[in-house]
Amino acid sequence: MTDLQYSGKPLIAPVPPMGWNSWNCFRCHDISEQKLIEVADALVASGMQAAGFDTFVIDDCWQAHTRGADGRLRSHPTRFPSGMAALGQELKARGFKFGLYASPGRKTCAMIYDRYPGRDLGSFNREELDAQTFAGWGVDFLKYDWCEADEDGTGLRYPDAFERMALALEGTGRKIIYSISEYGRTEPWTWAGDYGHMWRTTVDIERNWASIMSIADTQALITEFAGPHHWNDPDMLQAGNPGLNKVEEETHFALWCYLAAPLMAGHDPRTMSDGVRELLTNPHLLGIDQDPLGKAASRTQPVQDVDVWARPLSDGEAWLVVNKTENTIHLTHQDGELRLGQVTISPIAAGAQVLPLRSGSPAPLTEGTLWEIPPHGCLAVSHRD
Repeated sequence: MTDLQYSGKPLIAPVPPMGWNSWNCFRCHDISEQKLIEVADALVASGMQAAGFDTFVIDDCWQAHTRGADGRLRSHPTRFPSGMAALGQELKARGFKFGLYASPGRKTCAMIYDRYPGRDLGSFNREELDAQTFAGWGVDFLKYDWCEADEDGTGLRYPDAFERMALALEGTGRKIIYSISEYGRTEPWTWAGDYGHMWRTTVDIERNWASIMSIADTQALITEFAGPHHWNDPDMLQAGNPGLNKVEEETHFALWCYLAAPLMAGHDPRTMSDGVRELLTNPHLLGIDQDPLGKAASRTQPVQDVDVWARPLSDGEAWLVVNKTENTIHLTHQDGELRLGQVTISPIAAGAQVLPLRSGSPAPLTEGTLWEIPPHGCLAVSHRD
């Protein structure tokens, strides 16, 4: 650990952060200043920014291949010719918070896995310099990604490496949301809340149903650790990218909302369908994710391959039933209970409403009503006092 005393992170994330991140869609070599400005404009035009996706995060590969003569990071001269400060100003002019990527070792993840030809782009032994650089550029959000930071003779260890940057950020005097990413290896939910506002809990999300369900299983064990200013992060959204069908996209997004997860979109909003836009801007699901009580849903499994997630809200309660089977299931509401055949799925009081998963209005959960959930689909219900 460093000898400096950390006085505590700024309390600037009372609800889960929302925004967009470049990685899932464009990965490394396909990002540029021009393309990202187009994405920002599309987020505004589509209504996503107004719906709350207001943090614009530029992931790995924004950097020049080497640091400057003064040791500072700088933007790639061809793909980001205006520089990161100017790009940040363009984003802020459109109403976004400015997010950026860095890593604690000598390398970034793209240098390891994407053959990005950089040198010493990690922040090892330059934490204060990099933090001051980011603050000077107006950065509001930092994703700090482990990327095997203990290699190359650094001697770094969890959680010390993340504390070093926390101290450096504190020293800038700028309030920056700090996103810790070490993939759940060291149970960060038990320690990362001392330093960061959110922490990755799993390996990277993939574009398939199995990945979504695997992450959900992990989250079910740690929901108690989520709350205002400290959030479990099950990774960025894949809705709008190839790999999930329409129903699976709905369940993926609804689950993240019920889990009180940070919502970082990862698709290309310039080409998204109306259906994806309606899903991601659904005010009913977003209202659950952003509920100020900040309690994540807990899971029960009353029937094999059927999960029920129940989340307390500041003014009521919400339930999400997930059908993990390959068959359609049918639920009824009888005598104050949601039932699958003769099995009680969950007690739900009269007056609850079934929420639309894309556009539309809530529908009453009336006595005897039959609700159909397709394979990999879900039923979202809430009751407001």
